[in-house]
Formats: sequence, structure tokens, C-alpha cells
Amino acid sequence: MTADGTPEAWLDGPEPWRETRRLARALTAIERGAEAAWARAAFRRAGRAMTVGLTGPPGVGKSTLTAALARGLRKRGEPVAVLAFDPTSPLTGGAVLGDRVRMSGLETDPGVFIRSMASRGGSGGLARAAAAAADLLDAAGFRWILVETVGAGQAQTLIRRNADLVVLVVAPGLGDGVQAIKSGTMEIADVFAVNKSDLAGAGAARRAIEDAASPEPGGAGGRRPVVSTVASAGEGTAELLEAISGCFDGLDAGGEIAVRRAARFRRRVLDLYRAEVLRLAMDAVESGGLVPEAGDPERERALYGAAESQQNRAPGNGGPVDPYELADRLVAEFVGRFRRDGGNRS
Repeated sequence: MTADGTPEAWLDGPEPWRETRRLARALTAIERGAEAAWARAAFRRAGRAMTVGLTGPPGVGKSTLTAALARGLRKRGEPVAVLAFDPTSPLTGGAVLGDRVRMSGLETDPGVFIRSMASRGGSGGLARAAAAAADLLDAAGFRWILVETVGAGQAQTLIRRNADLVVLVVAPGLGDGVQAIKSGTMEIADVFAVNKSDLAGAGAARRAIEDAASPEPGGAGGRRPVVSTVASAGEGTAELLEAISGCFDGLDAGGEIAVRRAARFRRRVLDLYRAEVLRLAMDAVESGGLVPEAGDPERERALYGAAESQQNRAPGNGGPVDPYELADRLVAEFVGRFRRDGGNRS
């Protein structure tokens, strides 16, 4: 942070991209639970970046492909940030954080920022701090944010909540894996990458994806792109970037990106609200208080109205309210009702 110690002053400081060490320390603070202070400051300065999620089964080459995409973006002169998530051990709490090994050569580029993060028990292949971390990178000036999940299966679709669009990475040799992921990750994908396409069976894998990749309801229309890549050799990277850019432009022109961001905002408020109410409820149970019903139509209308306003907010001005502020309001309502109902008489 800057000398005055405030996230706001640091985020308003000069680029390029807010200086690597300070940015790394800010992300560490987010990981360690100081999310709100940084995310409140970052949220109102975010909204310009294109956030692309890369997901898929283990072993398909997500990290290598992510690195290839980053190199392709740097050839265009674009600053790019990478958030790569690794699974956390349920026994030791540790994580290998080995994605940097596959991204060698990028760490010396001042226009690339790579952060490996442990999933820390978060579902869907991401950590709970993923949204706040992406906001911070957006506010820092990166116009592309690549979010790589841990190896994901059919039920791990949380990446859709944390990205503007999703790239599903598959590879030859999955066999019935296409059917296994069809009901989950294939439905949330906007673009498909058949990586390791120099291997036997690549053509069959691509045809299977093309047959399964029907148009997404509410999307830009037409079949979703399927691109063959060999990430280790850089083959197909330019075509994949073009497919991603074209898909984003189509979704944006049709208003879908705004709709997705508004939905993410609403879910984020609810997640923050749920976590804080759960904490208050647990405290109340331990102290012997009672927790009243939390459902309230007026509260729901306020929430949905605030989320809809995000569709029209200009990047950087933050709109009328951030998700943390609205969650605080909802919690204050809960606490007020709790006290009025006599649940806390201390």
C-alpha cells in the first residue's frame, strides 16, 4: 500500500499495474481474510477487464494453454493477469501451487502478473476469495484476467459465477468423458478448446464436442466455437483468442455480459449476507438467543433492484452501491429485527 496505508490511495496511484510486490501483498491480505477493505476499494474501480475462466478435467493442459494465451495477449501489447487455483489438501491444508512451473518465461514480463492460489476448501475449483481477487486485478489496470480452475468435473461450475465467459478445455483420450461432463461444465462453456490435438483421436474428440455443443440459451446465437490447440507448441492460440474475443463481443452486444455481471453481483451479495448471518446465528445459538425468520419480500426487491442497476453502470464509477455495502445493509436489517423480536436482550 501507499504511505497513508489505504487501498484507495494505492489503487488510484500510477500504473504499470500498481507494482508487483504491493499487488501480491494485497492479494495475500484478501486470502487471509482482509477481503472487505480491499474489495470495497477495488469494486468501484473495476468493470473494465475481460475475465475469462478456463476449466476442464485434470490433465488436459489448462496451465499450458493459459500460459500460451498469456503469451498471445502480450504479443498484442495487452497486460494480462493470471489467477491459477490449485487444490488444497484436506489433511495438511497445503497446496503445491505448481502452475508457475508450466508458465515459465512469463514471470519476467512486466506486463504479466501470475498468482497461484490454494482453493482452501472452496467448491467449484475456486477459492472463496476469487471474486475479490479478480476485482483487485481489474482495478489495478489489467484488461485481461485469465482464471484457471483446479481439475473440474461435471458438477464444478462455479467458474461461471466468476468469469465473463468460460472456456472448457478437453483433450483426446477422454472417451466417455464428454458424456460425463455434458450435464455440467459443457452447459456453462462459451468456447471449447480441444487441446493436445496432435494426439491420436483428436478429430473424433472435436467432432464429439461439436455434436454436443448446441447453442447456449440466451447467448449470441449459433453454435459455440470449438478450437483445436496444441498449447505446448503454441498452435491454435491465435485462433482461440479470436474465438474468445468474438464470443465476448457478441455476448456484450446482445446485453448478455451485463446480465451475467448483474447475476454475479446478486449472488455475491447473497453469499456475503449468508456468511454474516450464519456467523450471527451461531453466536446467538451459543449465547442462548433465538434467530427469527430472515425471509423478507422488501429485502428481496431491494436486492434485485440493486443488481439490475449494475447492468447500466459505467466502468469505474461503481454504480450506486457495491456488494459489500448492500450486504452490510441486509445484515443491519437482520440485526435490527433480531433485537426488536427480543432475540438478544443482553
